[in-house]
Amino acid sequence: MAFGLGIQSDKSPAEYAALAQQAEAGGFDVISVYHDLLYQPAIAPLLLIAQATERVRVGPAALNPYTLHPVEIAGQIAALDAVSNGRAYLGLVQGAWLDALGLAENRPLTALREAVTVIRRLFAGDLGGFAGERFTLAAGQGFHYEPLRRDVPLLLGTWGRRTAAFAGEAGAAELKLGGSANPELVPVVREWIGSEAVGIVLGAVTVVDEDGDAARARARAAVELYLPVVAGRDPTLELRPGDEPPLERFVFAGTPAEVIRHAERAFAAGASRIEFGTPTGLTTARGVELLAERVLPHFR
Repeated sequence: MAFGLGIQSDKSPAEYAALAQQAEAGGFDVISVYHDLLYQPAIAPLLLIAQATERVRVGPAALNPYTLHPVEIAGQIAALDAVSNGRAYLGLVQGAWLDALGLAENRPLTALREAVTVIRRLFAGDLGGFAGERFTLAAGQGFHYEPLRRDVPLLLGTWGRRTAAFAGEAGAAELKLGGSANPELVPVVREWIGSEAVGIVLGAVTVVDEDGDAARARARAAVELYLPVVAGRDPTLELRPGDEPPLERFVFAGTPAEVIRHAERAFAAGASRIEFGTPTGLTTARGVELLAERVLPHFR
């Protein structure tokens, strides 16, 4: 059972370092930074977080090959791995809200598959080149420096059956159900993956506070950004047009005891990691404090 902290990239440099140190001291295993459209690019906060910590794994959750070419993704992750001394992971996802940029999301699995191929060839020092439908890497092209590691753990974010199966085929370390806090979805996705070797991460908006009603109200407001993207993708809900999505399936919210019970159900269903996401509490620092002092110790 592992725990991650998901951070939105809308903070000052000093805030990233302080939150990262607070989370590491509090027992978190992973710190992720979102790469949502029109927020700060994840790489800058991640480099600050890597410099401010010593133990936690760090990575973007997640980059997408529609707005960032796989060669650039590979270079960013190689830099993060070097700065963190081998603690980086690579999170890849199809992406959302891309219509705002006029980008066509056609053949998303092809884009992900080819991105993974290009990135892995660059890390491995394979100069044989690659010619795909979406991406090309000419023969003889590779890093002009030595990466710290020849491979980094891969996390794929998806709600799709075919992409989940690809996570198993590609040997991904983890599959993240971004925006889901639904334990019932975990065994469904495990069947899609077809492998027990891939960890399943439930990552969602989190608000923990001594006042459970205030926490749920804050979570409801925070999740509005994501519900239009994810609510209709949960096959366990069978939502019809106009149905109100059940809040507890898309957030971790309430008192510390309520969040503990929710996390217990998630782990019992087969989740390997829970990523408590922004804003974490009525204030972020207080939310991280309550998670570290009242929630995580229950599982240690």
